[in-house]
Amino acid sequence: MRILVTGGAGYIGSVITEELVAGGHQVIVFDNLAKGHRDAVVEDAELVQGDVLDGEALRRTLRERGIEAVVHMAADSLVGDSVTDPGRYYRTNVVGGLSLLAAMRAESVNRLVFSSTAAVYGEPLKVPIEEDDPTSPTNPYGETKLAFERALIWHERAHGLRHVSLRYFNAAGASARCGERHDPETHLIPLVLQAALGEAREVVVFGDDYPTRDGTCVRDYIHVLDLARAHVIALEALARGGAPHRVYNVGCGGEGYTVREVIDAAQRITGQAIPVRLGPRRPGDPAVLVAGSARIERELGLRPRHQDLAAIIGSSFRWMLAARRAAA
Repeated sequence: MRILVTGGAGYIGSVITEELVAGGHQVIVFDNLAKGHRDAVVEDAELVQGDVLDGEALRRTLRERGIEAVVHMAADSLVGDSVTDPGRYYRTNVVGGLSLLAAMRAESVNRLVFSSTAAVYGEPLKVPIEEDDPTSPTNPYGETKLAFERALIWHERAHGLRHVSLRYFNAAGASARCGERHDPETHLIPLVLQAALGEAREVVVFGDDYPTRDGTCVRDYIHVLDLARAHVIALEALARGGAPHRVYNVGCGGEGYTVREVIDAAQRITGQAIPVRLGPRRPGDPAVLVAGSARIERELGLRPRHQDLAAIIGSSFRWMLAARRAAA
């Protein structure tokens, strides 16, 4: 297929692009490079620099490249940032998403895989969280993702748009050529590895008195390679003529990992002591956030292949070392 990946120069989008190209698909990346990186786009994919708010650029790209399906990754995605600047999140995630849907409709492209988030659930009523559980986001990031999910359903009813939304918490790990490059970095695993490499003074653990197996928060991590495969499998399901709309959680398929387990694993893998400072609980941090992934395994056959915590952290560490050698 000829596939457009919006946000395909970012962390997850670049790995999805790798997987699609490896599967024989023709991939066009559409990215404004505000947070993405030109060198993250695999050589066999084409990069079009543009913004999803630019409807004409989207229409032209869809038309001239003969696009058959879209993977929509382009978004603003920091929870705290969304609270302080909600307008930007509505503009990028909702208005930008609607701009993409209008362009797709104008150019008769009717298949889309959407990168959503488990933040649409808000505070969980039970663990693991399942797709039919109530959605009640607690921040503009989750709210804007849910708003676009709902827009997709209405577009399916009105215009025949066929789509899959994938909800996940924490993508982690790296492929051989693509890893996390966020500025600022807010994700636990790269922060821990930066501390191991001496690039950060310490890791702050926000609370150690939660009702979990070691007192620290439990979170759901999915290896970015498994997450990329989920997007490819969802595209293939749409191409086969599956259900016109479906929502899937994509997660670790287990109990998740505590903050302390991540730090301890990183110390073993790097061979370095990681300085830790205990901080107070952060308001609104649930003790456990784990997404149940039984539906996508049952319906699409997706089972994580790289879910061992050491495999996730090890792949990130190898990528970080290689990136630093290349920059030296």
